[in-house]
Amino acid sequence: MLGVRLGCGRPALSSESGYTVPESVVRRGVRLVWQSLRLHPWAHTAAIMGANVFALAVVGFTVVIGRITDEVIIPGLDGDGVTRGSVVGAVMVVVLVGVVRTASIMVRRWFNMLATVKTQRTWRWAVTDRFLDVPLAYYRSRPAGQLLAHADADVEVATSMLKPLAFSLSVVVLALAALVSLLLVHPLFALVAVVMFPTLTFLNRQFTRKVEVPAAAGQEAVGTLSGIAHESFDGVLVVKTLGHERVELERFSSSARALREHRLAVGRLRSKYGPVNYALPQLGIIVLLIVGVWLVDSGSVSIGDVVRAMSLFSILTLPMEILGYLFQEMPRSVVAMDRINGVMAEPVEPRPKAPLTFKHGTERAVEVEFDAVGFTHPDGLAVLNGLNFSLEPGESVALVGATGSGKSTAVALLAGLVPPTVGEVRIGGVPTTVLGPGGVAASVATVLQETFLFADTVRANLTLGRDVSDEELVGVLTAASADGFVTGLENGLESVIGERGVTLSGGQRQRLAIARALLRCPTVLVLDDATSAIDPLIEEGILAALRRPTFAAGNRMTLLVVAHRLATIRLADRVLFLNDGSIAASGTHEELLDVEGYATLARAYEMAGSQLRGDGN
Repeated sequence: MLGVRLGCGRPALSSESGYTVPESVVRRGVRLVWQSLRLHPWAHTAAIMGANVFALAVVGFTVVIGRITDEVIIPGLDGDGVTRGSVVGAVMVVVLVGVVRTASIMVRRWFNMLATVKTQRTWRWAVTDRFLDVPLAYYRSRPAGQLLAHADADVEVATSMLKPLAFSLSVVVLALAALVSLLLVHPLFALVAVVMFPTLTFLNRQFTRKVEVPAAAGQEAVGTLSGIAHESFDGVLVVKTLGHERVELERFSSSARALREHRLAVGRLRSKYGPVNYALPQLGIIVLLIVGVWLVDSGSVSIGDVVRAMSLFSILTLPMEILGYLFQEMPRSVVAMDRINGVMAEPVEPRPKAPLTFKHGTERAVEVEFDAVGFTHPDGLAVLNGLNFSLEPGESVALVGATGSGKSTAVALLAGLVPPTVGEVRIGGVPTTVLGPGGVAASVATVLQETFLFADTVRANLTLGRDVSDEELVGVLTAASADGFVTGLENGLESVIGERGVTLSGGQRQRLAIARALLRCPTVLVLDDATSAIDPLIEEGILAALRRPTFAAGNRMTLLVVAHRLATIRLADRVLFLNDGSIAASGTHEELLDVEGYATLARAYEMAGSQLRGDGN
């Protein structure tokens, strides 16, 4: 986990829209900025220094313009004559100030964008790390589109107020320097600035207060829309086979319309406050012109002083617009940050500080033990209760039980996907909670019924980035009875399969998944109904190959198979009958036929198999 501490929101107030409005947008915006400053101080510091140099250069430029007006331009127009040296000096000073301004702009933009991008990277890493650490239940309770929105759109929006940050902070320096410069010219000029700046600040605060609710609702709608789109694309086969396209289109359109309304609400507020923010500096210039004419006429100031003051207000227009943009982005940014903080506040599964792994060699043969294991879902539903059994090294065991008896939960516990509520699952005498995910994965390979393949080559799906020889690949493909169809593909191992392996049949996907698991040479192989789509004869050959001492460093693998076929169950050395969350009976298939519950289940499996064979004929 990255050492990144993201801030938490303040106490909230309810609003009419149902969104909880924290007490102060500005305060949360300041915390957001402070977090980024702490993460990447040097980049922010360089950007702010460049912006402040620009602010001082701007004020200096207006002073230069005023002096040039009085000492070069007006004498030249009046025919008093201007020396070549005065003109050259004026040009050189203007060029010098221009160079300083240009350099400061380059420094500000480069380092401010660098700080923004680095902050995005850090927060994305933090969110991604938290995604890796949260319990499996977190994913089951949220759509994938919402998770993608947290890691992408929310981070992007949260950092949007950092983009004008350096320029906006320099407005403070610019305002003070401008006020001093105007005071030196005439107090009335300074009075115009004193009226304008507080007015702009008040308007910006009003805007941020009103825009937060629609901005928050809009950001929430982005996650909803993303979730609908992801779900529709992910379930495209179901959508098409059921003729559900129009319903999905309407669902997406309805969510898009809701997002549009929230964005339009924000736009309406911007249309009210934006023009006022942009017009105030221009109105200040008009007031300065009127006051300046009166002061020049009375002899209190020179024409150059008026030009200096008007130039300063003219240049202030852009910084004030940037400051207004900062306040406009602040509500969206803090709302997105609240969503990120919500992810970071999720509890994580305890992880061992130093995950254990087993050494290679003959000692890799390990025993698997379930010791008084119980598991209860977060909603209070108990699945396993007092589950006790062990798998001897090299043993082949079939786990059998009715639907809902807890088979898949037992597999998830053995794979280290979830920790037991009570009791211990031990591999080689070491609890899975001590081994950690890395230690469990080093010994246990799990193949699930729902096989996931990436939209990549067959080779990439098998190796997952590891350096593996073709000889090893052929070996595991042969063991999984997948060598034949892989060879028949247009480019063999280099053939690109569709997303989730959509270009392959269900049985082909399952065989590739088994080959991928074998490539890791596990000591324990778990097949959770992972051969359900494979022909029974091919399945028998696969299971026979798995029992040969080809993998696991020369030892027979410990094999746990969750099965629904009698042919598969009969191949096991031992059968565990799981009923109501605990082992009701253990023995060979023939021995367990004396157990009423198991016998009933076996007859149901046999009947289902007979119907399938009848359909096949």
